[in-house]
Amino acid sequence: MDLSYTAEEEQFRTELRDWLSANIPPEWAEPGFWRSLDDDESFRLRREWEASKTAAGFSGIQWPTEYGGRGGTPGMKAIYDEEMVRAHAPQTVNVLGLTFLAPTIMAIGTPEQKAEIIGPMLRNEVIWCQGFSEPGAGSDLAAVATRGVRDGDDYVVNGQKIWTTNAVHGDKIFTIVRTEPGSERHKGLSMMLIDMDQPGVEARPLKQMSGASEFGEVFFTDARVPAKDCLGEIGQGWRTAMLLLSFERGASGVGQYTEFRRQYDEIVEQARRFGRSDDPVARQKLAHCLVELECLRYHAMHILTQVEQGRDLGSESSMTKLQWSETFQDLWEAFDDVLGPEASLERPRPDVDLAPFQAQAMWSRSVTIWGGSSQVQRNIVAERVLGLPR
Repeated sequence: MDLSYTAEEEQFRTELRDWLSANIPPEWAEPGFWRSLDDDESFRLRREWEASKTAAGFSGIQWPTEYGGRGGTPGMKAIYDEEMVRAHAPQTVNVLGLTFLAPTIMAIGTPEQKAEIIGPMLRNEVIWCQGFSEPGAGSDLAAVATRGVRDGDDYVVNGQKIWTTNAVHGDKIFTIVRTEPGSERHKGLSMMLIDMDQPGVEARPLKQMSGASEFGEVFFTDARVPAKDCLGEIGQGWRTAMLLLSFERGASGVGQYTEFRRQYDEIVEQARRFGRSDDPVARQKLAHCLVELECLRYHAMHILTQVEQGRDLGSESSMTKLQWSETFQDLWEAFDDVLGPEASLERPRPDVDLAPFQAQAMWSRSVTIWGGSSQVQRNIVAERVLGLPR
């Protein structure tokens, strides 16, 4: 495991840190700023800011230059994730496209798909969302019921997707469709790239318990998609989906550690403010979280080392997803435990606003579900790492 960065990578850190310092308005880092905006205004501000970041050469850090990227190293990408958190930079509006779809297209897309999709995505000209989950197929991707029937050069799609991030703001959606009549489970699926701005596609927002509407549901009613807009081969959607999801689970975790450690320090400060920092039980809970966080840091650097050496992560990607999601959830359970009844009040005192903390605590409940639930990840580790029977 290598805990250091090269001189070139540290130079990149300096350049990025200087640009972020000069281009992030101070008020963006103030508590409550983003909550004061409605969803549309928040989305607009982040979309415009990211476009300026791309123009400055600080997007697609590890992408090949032929696709508009920087052609950087895995270490540079880890530094990018770290510095974005430290600078209180806003979250990307195109995360699903940039993180999952783009590298999949680079790997298996047609020349036309590479030319038409990757550049506009990087510049935030086209926002992508992901249509995997359905009302009757949550974590069981092989149970999708949305169907596509061939009609000339097109497929006619009918069905419904749910828990779709950025559904309302999305321009296009990459989604799993059953394209072979009579097929079951993993067979007969295709990954279709569908224009959402057409008749027969309707997106509706879903209100979350935090009050946000990050998710939505998407309805397809005789929506048309050209057969050429299938990513990978027709009927091989399961294989394409597994490749796509591997980019989500294979992240090193450096960015997660940086963000979680900052949140930990903020929770400790609240514990002091409410007089809980001297309580031995509270101190033990916080100490346990700190140990977990440092384990996550070293695991993240281990994974980064493996990636830099060109090794296939394989089942280690499941270990990474399991570790960071469980660590994040434990951290916010500690927040609830340490603050006690005050954790449920938005303003337990006139000078204290706990709404941002409560939003994170509620969000933490979801991270052990999406991207492969903890139960699924444990099965993978048990069977493929420990060699236990199914």
